[in-house]
Amino acid sequence: MEEDQEAVNLAADWADISQGLRKDLGYQVHSQWIKPIQPGTYCAETGTLDLYLPTEFSANWVTDRFADRLSLAWKIARPDVRHVRILVHPGRRQLPELRLGSGGRPSSAPANDSAHGSADALSAALTGESFASLGQGPAGIDASQTFATFVTGTANVLAFNAAQRMSANEKPQFSPLYLKAATGQGKTHLLHAIGHAYLASHPHARIFYCSAERFMVEFVQALRQNQMIEFKARLRGFDLLLVDDIQFIIGKASAQEELLYTIDALLAEGKRLVFAADRAPQALDGVEPRLLSRLSMGLVADIQPADIELRRSILENRLQRFASIEVPADVIEFLARTINRNVRELVGGLNKLIAYAQLTGQQVSLQLAEEQLTDILSANRRRITIDEIQRTVCQFYRIDRTEMSSKRRARAVVRPRQVAMYLAKVLTPRSYPEIGRKFGGRDHSTVIHAVRLIEELRTRDADMDGDVRSLLRQLES
Repeated sequence: MEEDQEAVNLAADWADISQGLRKDLGYQVHSQWIKPIQPGTYCAETGTLDLYLPTEFSANWVTDRFADRLSLAWKIARPDVRHVRILVHPGRRQLPELRLGSGGRPSSAPANDSAHGSADALSAALTGESFASLGQGPAGIDASQTFATFVTGTANVLAFNAAQRMSANEKPQFSPLYLKAATGQGKTHLLHAIGHAYLASHPHARIFYCSAERFMVEFVQALRQNQMIEFKARLRGFDLLLVDDIQFIIGKASAQEELLYTIDALLAEGKRLVFAADRAPQALDGVEPRLLSRLSMGLVADIQPADIELRRSILENRLQRFASIEVPADVIEFLARTINRNVRELVGGLNKLIAYAQLTGQQVSLQLAEEQLTDILSANRRRITIDEIQRTVCQFYRIDRTEMSSKRRARAVVRPRQVAMYLAKVLTPRSYPEIGRKFGGRDHSTVIHAVRLIEELRTRDADMDGDVRSLLRQLES
């Protein structure tokens, strides 16, 4: 009980410290390096507090630049803290060690952190089998993440088409390709898909997939071991270079310079390069202008957050893998509408729901989804107010805001008002009487009539259905 209370106190103190550091360091630096820190254990005898970061690279980077500031902040918040240690979280994912295999192909120590891993994969990893036997292609390409398994919509069609063009036989019109997307929107899937498709059409191609962090680690190791000539020769011998999370290529000027020269060398030979990041090249912190110029010289393809139609399609596509499990349409609609932060959480929510139903023998239902996905749902829930709905509807139909409460019965006013009532019922937890009060004190029966009318119109009037879909996208984005 005391340990739980101590953890709560540490979390509360860290929230205050983190907020102060955000003001001092700015949003970008704080979000990238300070926000991922998690308070760990505190030893009262020695006054030592452990702070955890997810990777060795980030722990070293924060130690070099912010150790003194973090130590001072903690000592001010808790005078009993005498020492602060910045460590790698005990449960962090190990980076496989990259080695140069035969024929100039990269090979890797056994690893498989794919969500599709199995007991067989773990056994194979322990006995030293290669990536290819674990469902991983050469250079760590995940064979399950292909173009065929990528669901497209208006939010990602540009990036999808550009990725396909990059893997085609004919020379791409643009290189490098830079995929920009927030976490969990599919940029890593497309990187793997490019590698998979390119290898299918070029069986003897040399492909290298890595994260920017891994590139930095490899570079530092080569520097320390006096193997820079081999490192450069290996990098420039690849036909396709795929680098993920390029936003982490910061701080080390020498590593950035080497990547710059590698890009120039590969482009000069007509090789293909693809980078992915969670922000545009111009928004990358700590990256020198020449490298930014190279990253943005080809095509920057943006993957937007998935809209509700795409989220539905992703869930329906995913359900094909669970043919024996019946998931009602209202559950799919509920998940698509409420889990809207990113695709990874959406698919994870569906997987969790189906796994729970299978393991307990229960039927998948709306009630089960609400009970078992509370953590995901609460993280995704954005409170939409009736005022916000009225304002958006008035802007859409170009009418004055006062018409939402007026007594006018002209069709040009009544229909938008009914749409707003319908959206208020769909997007907010308000009751019919509460909604009526927000629309000039109207009776709840008027709201019920409006909701039913718009529901019915959507089934037979394509224009009305299009208006409602457009408004839903605006309000949920």
